[in-house]
Amino acid sequence: MPQVRNPIIPGFNADPSVLRIGNDYYIATSTFEWYPGVQIHHSTDLANWEIITRPLNRKSQLDMRGNPDSCGIWAPCLTHDGDKFWLVYTDVKRKDGSFKDTPNYIVHSSSITGPWSDPIYVNSSGFDPSLFHDEDGRKWFVNMLQDHRRRPRSFAGIRLQEWDPKTEKLVGPTKTIFPGTELDLVEGPHLYKRNGWYFLLTAEGGTGYEHACTLARSRDIWGPYEVHPQTHILSSKDHPLAALQRAGHGDIVDTPDGKTYLVHLMGRPTTQFRRCVLGRECSIQEAYWGDDDWLYVKNGPVPSLHVEVLGTRDDTDYWAEKRYSFNSKDGLHKDFQWLRTPEPGRIFTIEDDKLQLIGREAVGSWFEQALVARRQTHFSYDAETVVDFAPTDERQFAGLTAYYSRFNFFYLTVTAHSDGQRELLIMSSEASWPEGRLTFPMSNPVQIPNEGKVRLALSIRGKQLQFFYALSDDKELTTIGRVYDASIISDECGGHQLHGSFTGAFVGVACSDINGTELRANFDYLVYRPVHHDTDRYDV
Repeated sequence: MPQVRNPIIPGFNADPSVLRIGNDYYIATSTFEWYPGVQIHHSTDLANWEIITRPLNRKSQLDMRGNPDSCGIWAPCLTHDGDKFWLVYTDVKRKDGSFKDTPNYIVHSSSITGPWSDPIYVNSSGFDPSLFHDEDGRKWFVNMLQDHRRRPRSFAGIRLQEWDPKTEKLVGPTKTIFPGTELDLVEGPHLYKRNGWYFLLTAEGGTGYEHACTLARSRDIWGPYEVHPQTHILSSKDHPLAALQRAGHGDIVDTPDGKTYLVHLMGRPTTQFRRCVLGRECSIQEAYWGDDDWLYVKNGPVPSLHVEVLGTRDDTDYWAEKRYSFNSKDGLHKDFQWLRTPEPGRIFTIEDDKLQLIGREAVGSWFEQALVARRQTHFSYDAETVVDFAPTDERQFAGLTAYYSRFNFFYLTVTAHSDGQRELLIMSSEASWPEGRLTFPMSNPVQIPNEGKVRLALSIRGKQLQFFYALSDDKELTTIGRVYDASIISDECGGHQLHGSFTGAFVGVACSDINGTELRANFDYLVYRPVHHDTDRYDV
């Protein structure tokens, strides 16, 4: 069989839930504060994946204005009961501190591409919900249970209760069916049934370098559940030199010819500080059922870099330059997302073949900031845009940004001095949790004419980031500012804990007008150009 090199979906695509319908495979991943919510990829060979929909795409389904960074949509679970598709998810409203506010919802659709129903509220007792369709037609809802008292720990186990699709409510008794193992931080539950056994797959160890997939089973859905002989069927926690680190939070799928695979999240650190700029990505492992009726990962539990699958990946598109133009007929390209708001018309429009950003709140706002961006999916790349923007003072700025969160970004802006003179200014927030401290790393802004378009560019080569600019009549780009540490735009630098943030690096365009006058910036295009570079550890 042909082999694929992991990850199968590069860049920020965490918490994969996998489903097969006939010869079609679907993977749903978390999107956190990025809108629309949930990414669903499609494949027919497990090697080549394409985004086909983001189902939570209207205000009645999802409004994340006010959600902090790395909150929002956590760990969607995608299933099918023979009649319709079901998607369950958490919309996390707070994650830091002793409490987490975690309402869980269900939506459904007769088609994978929608339209999807309005959300059905289920509970808020924890996060990472999953819906299991039993052979007798009953539906069971599981989620991790949180305990703010930490008695004995905050991740208090996996909670089970029946869910009635007629009343659209939880019914009957509820029980904690699995406390987790000594590794702790049990989450991400998925239930399966095979040969009379109920199998419970969970994630443990937190989503950092101790992450793991843990498998348990029981003859009764209510338990007790015995733990797999290996305890953790997938993990790189004891192998710091493995190519795929942070492996965990998985889901299981069978092929029509009886093969079994485990999809899971992982990260690829690129510096001595073990920073994963591309975030948590999606990989696949071949698995098999042993004579003891337990599932094992082939060559596991350490994840393999190369795995036999049904097809061979065509990387032509992956390495191709993407030149995104804008027209109102086609709308925004599927590679792009924005932050939090279900009302995109308040932050951007496409007019006269330009992306027009409407200046709203400052970069890093948890409510309305005009930022449109795509994932960084390569360790080295170039990006470029042309902007037409006429600011009158320092509270109006627009430009090109490498962005993770309010605590991690680099931003080359067209702005103006307080006297109205237009200038180029670099702003950054470099691993600045909790203050969100803004820095201005240039010694002197670059004055530019008050009229005319400006070409802005950046290049990333591994951990090095450099900005460039050119005025409308210049063909050659000129460097601006020093070389910055791009590895700061990573999970490891985003929060109060080593892995306190959960998304990944983006590159895009932004506009702010904190005068409140809604000054607009027009962008002609955005180029994203992948680059092979000898400083990269990985070459996918």
